Amino acid sequence: MFEQWLNTWRAVADPAQWQKLAAQANPGHTESAGSASVNPFAALGGFPSFPGFPGFPGMNVMNGISGGNSGGVSGQLPFAMPAMPNIPTAAIAPQRLQELQSSFSRDATELIKQASAQSIDLATLKDRRFSTPAWQSAPGFAFAAAWYVLNARYLQELAEAVEGDHKTRERIRFAVQQWAAAASPSNYIALNPDAQKALIESRGESLQKGMMNLLADMQRGKIQQSDESGFVVGKNIATTQGSVVFENDLLQLIQYTPRTATVRERPLLIVPPCINKFYILDLQPEGSLVAHALDAGHQVFMISWRNADASIAHKTWDNYIEEGVLTPIDVVKQISGREQINTLGFCVGGTMLATALAVLAARGEHPVASMTLLTAMLDFSDTGVLDVFIDEQHVKMREQTIGGKDGKAPALMRGVEFANTFSYLRPNDLVWNYVVDNYLKGRTPQAFDLLYWNSDSTNLPGPMFVWYLRNTYLENRLRNPGEVTTCGEQVDLSKIDVPTFLYGSREDHIVPWTAAYASAPLLSGPQTFVLGASGHIAGVINPPSKNKRSFWVLDNTDKTLPADSDAWFGGATEHPGSWWPTWTQWLDGYAGKKVKPKANLGSDDFPVIEPAPGRYVLQRDQ
Repeated sequence: MFEQWLNTWRAVADPAQWQKLAAQANPGHTESAGSASVNPFAALGGFPSFPGFPGFPGMNVMNGISGGNSGGVSGQLPFAMPAMPNIPTAAIAPQRLQELQSSFSRDATELIKQASAQSIDLATLKDRRFSTPAWQSAPGFAFAAAWYVLNARYLQELAEAVEGDHKTRERIRFAVQQWAAAASPSNYIALNPDAQKALIESRGESLQKGMMNLLADMQRGKIQQSDESGFVVGKNIATTQGSVVFENDLLQLIQYTPRTATVRERPLLIVPPCINKFYILDLQPEGSLVAHALDAGHQVFMISWRNADASIAHKTWDNYIEEGVLTPIDVVKQISGREQINTLGFCVGGTMLATALAVLAARGEHPVASMTLLTAMLDFSDTGVLDVFIDEQHVKMREQTIGGKDGKAPALMRGVEFANTFSYLRPNDLVWNYVVDNYLKGRTPQAFDLLYWNSDSTNLPGPMFVWYLRNTYLENRLRNPGEVTTCGEQVDLSKIDVPTFLYGSREDHIVPWTAAYASAPLLSGPQTFVLGASGHIAGVINPPSKNKRSFWVLDNTDKTLPADSDAWFGGATEHPGSWWPTWTQWLDGYAGKKVKPKANLGSDDFPVIEPAPGRYVLQRDQ
């Protein structure tokens, strides 16, 4: 098995093997004599399967490149690679390819010398997968780790050297990242000394537990990333006091209990993303954005999206805007007795919120005093790494299978598909790390609130999802005035002339911060942009009590942002800690005067239905 693994990586490094392996991956397809030598990635589809626990044979993450079907794992493995559309042949300039080959040969020769002298120092690899002493316990383990890192780096350099259009290059980078992550020796019990040590010391118990973990995850369809027994929604997570005061087929509306003697007269309505549960904004008390806003004296309402089932599989984008955003805005106005309210949209919730406000503007209605957009996109020119999954073929497939096209019955976009796809955006951290710990070593993951939330995914109605996929990610029509019609109105985002607070995360791989910034030119009214450190979730959920990370903002009173994001960053100042106080201070300016809170939640027309967090959030996608 070890020899097969080494031979596989030798094939990666040897251009003489590429044309042969490409032919194996694409039987019946002929290439010109020199084409395979400049298209090494086609060969990866013909690589042999890797034997060994936990059932890796059959996985071919390179199918999208090699011209095979666009599937990932055959069967029900919980670490199945999400389907990726096929991509065209790519090439590398011969001179650059020769440079990379020469560099690889030099490094490989040096590594073999070190292996012969048994002097491989894994600390120089700076790879935590091989950081334990066990990897130095035998020359074979050390060589396997070093040989893998060398070849993976070489393969990634080949991907960077590809010539072609941006989408092709990004797909090749992504697929190479997946292949390299999957082919690490740490993922196989025959090559992982830590897993072997656990097996021996536990007298086989680690293998038994690992198999039980694997079987349980196969039933759930995804890898367990957190000890789910450690959390109960409403008991030790999503515990901020409040009540459900309205519900319909798509949502429950939560009104939170005020926590200060006086409150701002204009309430805040939060529209969270509909592909996960709302409580990312109300995790544990010290990390709750809801609690922070309440402690700052704001009245807070939150939408809790329903986990879609067959009864609402027919719902459309228009339904989600009308019933999911416009209706809650009206309900919050009626309960508070105010003509205008403040609003916040997070991720796709921000896209939905802006669309709803544009619909209202087209109707001559302006019920919102301010809008906050957190890691949200209105201009989908740069959709980050998710772009590798989107093309006309993929969107048509979704329209035909779940979108109700051609008279077919609509179906659901399963939340587990979202969860698995997002995990593969960081495969080492969110997939293979758990394959090794959960299955090879038989461990149970630690309880972690953010990863518990991450696994609590939500289904979406197919027609709603495919409309969003085509009109935003594929065709980017929302940014063009009048090109999209929603709820019977032509959407023109420039008619949204309210003060807007825009936030992006600097290391966000789902909504690049420059894409979050690109919303600004589409909107009217005064604008403030804040850039936080870290990623899509960790950058947003950064409470002041943690005193972590930092954020950037323009330290001036200008209400107009520079047209270019680089120009903005050049003038921005970095501040330590959380951006939350900056946001609540900004929100104070549009929330009206301080008043005494009402004695009871809800109103005569909208009485309390049940305590927060309500029933809808408890419906898990199993």
